Amino acid sequence: MRVTEKGQVTIPQPIRNALGIVPGSEVEFVLEGDHARLQRVVRPEIVAERLQRYAGSADAGLTTEDILKLTRR
Repeated sequence: MRVTEKGQVTIPQPIRNALGIVPGSEVEFVLEGDHARLQRVVRPEIVAERLQRYAGSADAGLTTEDILKLTRR
């Protein structure tokens, strides 16, 4: 994998799937000695706001997988 001139890399799909990273997700890099660890940031207030937005809606336009991603930590 190569780093672009802007310092960007693509997170492989299997890793995004395993971590529940979707467009708009927040991630952070944690420096650990001579390497870095990528982790998804889960903010309970954001999850609660998203769940509230769709509360009582039988057709929120979300797939089952989308709904499960909103509720997973």
